[in-house]
This record gives sequence, structure tokens and C-alpha cells, in this order.
Amino acid sequence: MLSDDRPIFQQIADQLADGILAGTYAPGAPVPSTNELAAFHRINPATVGKGVNVLVDAGVLEKRRGLGMYVTAGARERLLADRRAAFARDFVAPLLAEARSLGLAAADVHRIIDQGVE
Repeated sequence: MLSDDRPIFQQIADQLADGILAGTYAPGAPVPSTNELAAFHRINPATVGKGVNVLVDAGVLEKRRGLGMYVTAGARERLLADRRAAFARDFVAPLLAEARSLGLAAADVHRIIDQGVE
């Protein structure tokens, strides 16, 4: 369901991307139509279309005239690469910056991660 503070179109794009990553939508498979998603979420079809176009622009979905939207070959790998890069930027880089400010060496950080959080 749609619920967080991000724009609705971005949430739609992320839901479809999550489905691709989870294997719900395989390469070459269709994704739900704009109208189906709009009806399900009770939102404007133009908003859904904007979210779908985010994935088209990223090369994850392709439009097949008269047929709908389909998952491209390599879509899962492309999404994984993008999410890994975002994870490194949004989580690992700040973690390493904080570790440096605390005087922790890389080996210390590895040890802490290996031990887990209690």
C-alpha cells in the first residue's frame, strides 16, 4: 500500500521494482496496467503513468504498443546495481564517516558488523 512521505509516483515505481527484484515479474513478463494500478490504489492514472515512466526511463520496463508494459531483459540486475549503489551512498558512506570520527579502523568496523548489534 501507499503510505510514506515520498511522492506517490515514486512509491508506485518502487513497488513495481520490488516485484521485479522478488521475481514476481520476470524478464519479458507484463506488469499490471496503468488503469489496474490506479484502480487498485485509488489514484489518478496519470500518477501511475509517471511512476511507470520512471522505470521505462531507467530501462527496466518497455512499452509494447497495444500490449502494455513489460519487464526488460536485465531489469533485475540493473535494479540491484542501482540499489547497491544507493545503499553504499546512503548507509555505508555515513557509517564510515562516523567510524572515522570515532577513531575506528576498518578492522574495528568489520568486527562490530560481524558481531552484530545487541
